[in-house]
Amino acid sequence: MNKISRTALLIFLLVAKAHAQQPEWQGDLKELFKGPAGALQADQWWQSMLNWRKAQKDSLRYSDSVYHWPQLGWTNKTFIYAQVMAEDRCLYDPSARTYTVDRYLDDLRSRYGGLDAVLIWPTYPNIGIDDRNQLDLVADMPGGLEGVRQMVTDFRKRGVRVFFPIMIWDKGTRDPGMPIAVALVKEMKVIGADGLNGDTMFGVTEDFLQACDSLQYPLVLQPEVAINQLKMTEWNQMSWGYFWKYEYIPGVSVPKWLEPKHQVQVTNRWIVDKTDDLQYAFFNGVGYNAWENIWGIWNQVPARYAEEIRRIAAIYRQFPGIWNSAGWRPHTPTLQQGVFASLFPGTDMQVYTLVNRDSTDHRGRQLQAPYQTDMRYFDLWNGRELTARREGDKVSLEFPLEGRGFGAVLAARPYAIDSGFYRFLAAMRVRSKRPLKDYSVAWAPLPQRMVNVERAFRAAEQAGRGKAPEGMVFIPGTDGYLFESRGVMIEGDDLPTAVGVQHPWENHPSRSQQHSMKVSPFYIDKYPVTNRQFKTFLDASHYRPADGHNFLKDWINGEYPGGWDDKPVTWVSIEDARAYARWAGKRLPHEWEWQYAAQGGTRRTYPWGNAMDSSRIPIADTSRERRPPSDVHAYPAGGSVFGVMDMIGNVWQWTDEYMDDHTRSAILKGGSYYRPRTSMWYFPQALELNKYGKYLLMAPSIDRSGTIGFRCAADGASNSKITINHN
Repeated sequence: MNKISRTALLIFLLVAKAHAQQPEWQGDLKELFKGPAGALQADQWWQSMLNWRKAQKDSLRYSDSVYHWPQLGWTNKTFIYAQVMAEDRCLYDPSARTYTVDRYLDDLRSRYGGLDAVLIWPTYPNIGIDDRNQLDLVADMPGGLEGVRQMVTDFRKRGVRVFFPIMIWDKGTRDPGMPIAVALVKEMKVIGADGLNGDTMFGVTEDFLQACDSLQYPLVLQPEVAINQLKMTEWNQMSWGYFWKYEYIPGVSVPKWLEPKHQVQVTNRWIVDKTDDLQYAFFNGVGYNAWENIWGIWNQVPARYAEEIRRIAAIYRQFPGIWNSAGWRPHTPTLQQGVFASLFPGTDMQVYTLVNRDSTDHRGRQLQAPYQTDMRYFDLWNGRELTARREGDKVSLEFPLEGRGFGAVLAARPYAIDSGFYRFLAAMRVRSKRPLKDYSVAWAPLPQRMVNVERAFRAAEQAGRGKAPEGMVFIPGTDGYLFESRGVMIEGDDLPTAVGVQHPWENHPSRSQQHSMKVSPFYIDKYPVTNRQFKTFLDASHYRPADGHNFLKDWINGEYPGGWDDKPVTWVSIEDARAYARWAGKRLPHEWEWQYAAQGGTRRTYPWGNAMDSSRIPIADTSRERRPPSDVHAYPAGGSVFGVMDMIGNVWQWTDEYMDDHTRSAILKGGSYYRPRTSMWYFPQALELNKYGKYLLMAPSIDRSGTIGFRCAADGASNSKITINHN
């Protein structure tokens, strides 16, 4: 063989060897490495993993300095995490007007053992209803920034760290006047938050780290999606394990493998069966995001998976420093088919985590470990000490593994075990008496109820028999109105029967409605309530809301701006609108009444017909700072067949409110003129009469909006009623 041939062969062999030692990806986003296909491939796979990590750190000139910042040392103890909507009624009590952090945390502790960190979410899906940006919405939470700071403090008192979101796509609302990274870090410093979660981000960018440095306020940065540039792992100390592809052989977390001190929170918000998520988390020694309130839709963790979380968390918290061990070895050998293990070595002790990917129970020999004098072994999952059987230079360990279950083994020197460990062991022994299979996996949507609307006759009675109250239009009844409506919410179909709202005739919440109903005659305001009318109400009633933040925000010293007499009043909460309606002897219309008055008893899409005609509604405003709404009588060609005006495209209009144990929401009809650009995630429009917006409610301070107004309805004779046929 000549020299050229030998050189070519050597290059070929080197390339082939390098290729063979490159671990395979599992899933499209490269968040996971595939595990070894079998025992024969295990050594080669292990070497490829080591080679990959060394090559990446060398090429990236990787530094782990941020992980050693003492202010952020809590990250590797952040195991169980939850995203929660700010509107969650367990977190905030609108009647008492107070944050209820203890109530929220006590509920989670009772159900699955509690939290180490929480992500508070006050922005999407409501953001974009008007020009308030993500910073404004945090500041508009009840109590303002000082109130939010106290809420954060209450979490911290319970040992729970607090994150807020980065909406990196929020570039169509009010310009904050400075880079978003600087603005957000400044706000987090004011409220005392611990971290930022980058919504839709494939790694929180370095400008956020620089903002933390310049403002001398270190925050933990955590992207939602996979870190697609591994260099970002240097300053993204946490991330979500999102869109993981679950295979029979567990995959290995890429950022966790690159940097064992990196903390991942496995997240799979819509899924009901949590076992895959929890097995992959436990195998990798990473955390879990127990996300239940998803944009106001409740996806409660069923009892079995709640118990899995509780036991995993107890093991994690008992050995908090071991899970970021640099010597972590995933896919350490096991003795039974379908059982996979990881080894986490520490000082004078090591912990094995095991998952049974089969549906059948496994008993007998599960693990072999090197024989070491004076080493003691404990079955952590079942709370018992194990008898190690010596087999040459190894010992074998026997213990049960439930089908689709979990196991954990501690190997420790006697002097490394303290009295607290035995208390933990006793507690696990008690819990393990009940196998996981005995816990329910049942799931059902959370039932909702429509907030009662009192009948309102006074306006009609004052007008006199046969006369419409001033400024109102008579709407004749019908025996067969086909009410069809569909919510424009961007997400939620992943949980059938759970998205949307639950009308009185429905058995569960639903995005879409189609229901034949009898509607008795009623009256409805010809136009939305104007600033002039609302000022008359204030002067006569002396109404002042208990929560006055953002109340009539466009007014100055109790007066609306000149020339705004006939513009619809905005910056009024649903409570403010109801107060006006009561004063006027009226009420807010039901959504089907509003729609019937707009459609004229037909199935038309717009008040004038089925074809969109932009000349009949205000021109859309897509700027970052919203202009005022139009006068209510500015587009007379946009009226309905009944003569009801200004129903779509000017301001959204309050109708019904729905609530369940965790969420309040209002149905908004009519859409608005304001439509921020740059992102698909802003609050969607619903100009079509057969569509509605579901607007989450928290408190008047944040619920009030510059694009939401209202009109009133009134009932006729006091002996009439609206009948809903439950068919």
